[in-house]
Amino acid sequence: MAAPYSEDMRSKAIAAVKRGERKTEVSKMFGISRNTLDLWLKREAETGGCRAITHYQQGSRHKITDWERFGRFIAQHGGKTQAQLAALWGAGVIPN
Repeated sequence: MAAPYSEDMRSKAIAAVKRGERKTEVSKMFGISRNTLDLWLKREAETGGCRAITHYQQGSRHKITDWERFGRFIAQHGGKTQAQLAALWGAGVIPN
């Protein structure tokens, strides 16, 4: 995943728009898309800041939470298919 733009760069771009510079020119000047600039302006208007969003969950939660139990389970049923393992494990596990 690409790193977010620095807060300093975001602030400078927003300040340029607030000074009256055209959004298209600001986006070219900072090498960002016009949509990115619009998103920063929207976030700044809603929250009062333009910091990048951090610490959000990506992907789904794991169905298996007890890894020791799972290790014992696999040692016992290692020769089975994924569908058979899911049926034996239970707890809402759906095979891919």
